[in-house]
Amino acid sequence: MMVEVTAYFGFVGWGSSDDGRERSITTAISPTYAKQILELQEAGATEEDLHPIVAEAITESYFTEWGTRAAGLRADFTHVHSIEFRF
Repeated sequence: MMVEVTAYFGFVGWGSSDDGRERSITTAISPTYAKQILELQEAGATEEDLHPIVAEAITESYFTEWGTRAAGLRADFTHVHSIEFRF
């Protein structure tokens, strides 16, 4: 699953010099997160309900490159302009 998000991203982590700002990000997410997102959508979750899980998925794939860098980083987002999911 691919996710495309335009939102304000802020960061928590050791040694991060990347200040929060608005970003447009398109990235593949793991099947584990895709499954969770689909299950939540089927259960009636709103887009806002999905924000925390989407933020975790983007942190894993985009910001920490599948755990190969920026250990301990957590990205959160607010002021979401759009979220789109594609297969």
